[in-house]
Amino acid sequence: MTLNLPDVAAVADAATISPLALFLQADIVVKGVMLGLLLASIWTWAIIIGFSVTLRRASKHSKSFEQDFWKAEDIDRFYEARGKADQPAAKVMAAGVTEWRRSTAQKVIDRDGTRDRLATTMSSTIAAEIDRLSDRLNILATVGSVAPFVGLFGTVWGIMRAFTAIAAEQNSSLAVVAPGIAEALFATAIGLFAAIPAVIAYNRFSHGINRMESRLTRFADGFYSTLSRELEAQR
Repeated sequence: MTLNLPDVAAVADAATISPLALFLQADIVVKGVMLGLLLASIWTWAIIIGFSVTLRRASKHSKSFEQDFWKAEDIDRFYEARGKADQPAAKVMAAGVTEWRRSTAQKVIDRDGTRDRLATTMSSTIAAEIDRLSDRLNILATVGSVAPFVGLFGTVWGIMRAFTAIAAEQNSSLAVVAPGIAEALFATAIGLFAAIPAVIAYNRFSHGINRMESRLTRFADGFYSTLSRELEAQR
């Protein structure tokens, strides 16, 4: 089958504006911008997938742990069985139990001091667990805020090349300026491709982290009340 001249031109134009062709035709600066944004996008998706699994697992395990805890009749026995698990709720409980045992081991129990230490210890544990869970959220925030501007830098550089080509060729036809403009717009597109998922994921994960913090705080408050009542029973 033989293509007529308009068809051949269309195929050539399509090949020229393909993503691979735009990357290969770009100069070293725009190539660096594109590669950096592509790496940022890959890194972003790796964090999104890993963080989704981690947050879902932590939420599921904490919910199960809390349900079993409130059903337990003996806190000490439950602590010995599950208090050393590597999950946020278990660590909050372990911090409370450890402080309780230290504070009530004295001959004379300082009730007010024990309550203050229990509250402080469990609050600090919650903060540490939230910090651990949200460790890489700052990367998503950085990519989401910086990537569009990096793409914009590639856009500006590509447009500068287009104007340079016009001056060199003494010709302002579309054939002269199109490659530089296409490269510029492609750099912008890659920047948005990296930034948009990062912003969406950051907002979604921040909401999930806040919910986890609220869950742990409610659990700590309930456990604190239980220990406080037990403290009142101490003679």
